[in-house]
Amino acid sequence: MNRKRRHCSGPMTRREFLSAGGLGIGTLAVGGLTISDLFRIQAQAAEAGRRIDPDTSVIFVWLPGGPPHLDMYDMKPDISSDYRGLFRPIASRVPGIDVCELMPRHAAIADKFVVVRSVSHTFADHGGGHKRMMTGRIPATPVDTVNDAPATGSIVARCRESIDNGLPNYVSMNPGGRINDVFAQGPAYLGQAYLPFNVEGDPSNPSFFVPNIAPTTTAGERVDQRMALLARLDRIERGLDASRAMESLDRYQQRAVSMLLSDRAKRAFDLSLEPDAVRDRYGRHCWGQRALLARRLVEAGVSFVTVVMENPYQSGVTFLKQGVYNWDSHAVNCHIWDDLHVRLPIYDQAVTALIEDVYQRGLDRKTLILVTGEFGRTPRLENSIGSQTGVMQPGRDHWPQAMSLIMAGGGMRTGQVVGSTNSKGEYPADRPLTPNDLWATVYHHLGINTNDAFPDHRGRPMPILPSGEPIHELLPA
Repeated sequence: MNRKRRHCSGPMTRREFLSAGGLGIGTLAVGGLTISDLFRIQAQAAEAGRRIDPDTSVIFVWLPGGPPHLDMYDMKPDISSDYRGLFRPIASRVPGIDVCELMPRHAAIADKFVVVRSVSHTFADHGGGHKRMMTGRIPATPVDTVNDAPATGSIVARCRESIDNGLPNYVSMNPGGRINDVFAQGPAYLGQAYLPFNVEGDPSNPSFFVPNIAPTTTAGERVDQRMALLARLDRIERGLDASRAMESLDRYQQRAVSMLLSDRAKRAFDLSLEPDAVRDRYGRHCWGQRALLARRLVEAGVSFVTVVMENPYQSGVTFLKQGVYNWDSHAVNCHIWDDLHVRLPIYDQAVTALIEDVYQRGLDRKTLILVTGEFGRTPRLENSIGSQTGVMQPGRDHWPQAMSLIMAGGGMRTGQVVGSTNSKGEYPADRPLTPNDLWATVYHHLGINTNDAFPDHRGRPMPILPSGEPIHELLPA
C-alpha cells in the first residue's frame, strides 16, 4: 500500500512551532532524531498488512553477559566439584522446578513461570551472541554488536506503527551510554525510525526523569515547578486549540507533540503514582524500579519494553572488588560465588515482583515476559587470578551450547520445565530449541505473521523469521 508523503504547512513553521512555549520541544531526540522526525520516517515506510492483536505486549528482560544456568535454573547438585557450584537447589511449589537457594521468591511462584533449559546456538562472543539472540538470525560476523538484521523490538515497532495511543510502541530501559548497538537493539535495514525510545538511568534515583516526557530539572525543582509546568502545558494546549495551529502541522509532528502533552504518557512514566508498598515490593533499586516501570508502560499501551538488568552495584549497593559489572562471570572478572551472592537476591526480587504483579493486575494474558541473556556459562569451573583482586578465584566462561531462561504470562501454560540438558549441563538432552523458537512464540503471542517480509538494504524481501516454530508446550490449550 502506498501512502502520499505529507509535509508541514500553515501559518507557523516547524521550527517556530517546536520552540513554542519555551519548552524546547524541537530538541526532543530519540537515537539522534527528534520525535517528530522519527514518526515521519515511520510513516513514510511502505505499509504491509499485519494480523496483529493490539491488546498484547511483551516485557523482555535482558541479562547481558550471560547468566550461569548451572547456578540458577539448571542446577546439578550431584555432579563432581569441578562442575558443581557453591549454592544448593531448593524445591519450588512445582515438582521438577528446583532453583538456586538464593532465589527463594522464584520457588514460591514457580507455578507462574516456565523454565526453558534447552535453548542453544553457536555464537560464543558477546557480540555474536547478542545479535543471534536479539534478531533470530545468524549474524554476518561472530563479533561486534551492530545489527545486520533488525532486533525483535524494532520489528514489533514496524509492524505496529499504525497504533497511535500517545506512547512509543518500543521502549528500552538502559544504563546511560550503553544503548542500542551495545546490546544489538539496532533496527538494521528497517531504519532509525524503529530504534527504541530509550529511557536511561536508574529509576530509583530521586533525580531520575525521562527526557522528552519530563522537564530537565533536579528533583527539588521538579516538585517546586510541577504546578507551574502543568499550567504552561495547559496554556500551550489551549493556545494550539485556539489558533488551530495543530492543523498546520503534518500528523507526525502532531503525534510527537501529543506525546509530550499527553497525560497518558506523563502518567505512564511517572513512578511516583505507584504506592510505596508496590515500589518496595519490586525493590528500591534500579532493576526493581525498571521492572515496575515496564509494567506501567505495557499497562498503558506500549507494545514492547526491554528492561536491561546489567549492573547490580548501584542504588546504594556497594561494588565488590571481586564483583563484575554485568553477568560475564569469568574468573578473571569476578569471584562468581561472591558476585552471585549480591546479584541473585536483587534479581530474584525484581523479576518475581514483575511476574506476580502482571498476574495480580490481570495482565497475564495480555503481557508475555521473557527473561534471558545471550548464552549460558561453562559447566566446568575455571580458576584464574582476578584482574581486580590479584588472587585466585572461581568463575565460568561463555557457553552458547546450553542456556536456561524463563517465560511468564502471555496466556501460556506455566508451572512447567521445557527441555533438559545432559548430566553435566553441557548440551540439550531433549527438546533442543533455538532463539528462533523463542521469538516465534513471542510473535505468535503478538499476532505477527513471521512469514511477512521487509526489504533489506538491497531491496531483497527478508522474512521476519527465517525459521522457528512456537514452543507448542507453552501455547494455550
